[in-house]
Amino acid sequence: MQTLVVAVAPGEPVAEAAAAMVRHRTGSSLVMEGRYLAGILTERDVLRAAASGDDLTRSPVSAWMTKDPEQASPDTPVEDAVQLMLLRGFRHLPVAEGAAVLGVVSLRDLAAAQIRRPVAQA
Repeated sequence: MQTLVVAVAPGEPVAEAAAAMVRHRTGSSLVMEGRYLAGILTERDVLRAAASGDDLTRSPVSAWMTKDPEQASPDTPVEDAVQLMLLRGFRHLPVAEGAAVLGVVSLRDLAAAQIRRPVAQA
């Protein structure tokens, strides 16, 4: 799990959020309204926004984000997180404990965890 995440406001322009994602070398931004997780903006969302022809220096993150994203808890087993992400078709999953956002886990993070801790042989 990455605990240093890019956080943006819903009204922030997509171009600024994308620039922050590039600077921090991450594929997602958490969209926060104060301490509340309002959504997630991913590289796929930015690509959809770019393909739309909208002016991304004016188009708000809220127009392109996934609202109220699925979340994992710190206790969610790696296998359950991977299954959820594969079944729902996303690559980034916020991790929260109650209302407190702790970070984001990516499919890459989960694959690395599986490599370090191989599944038990039957």
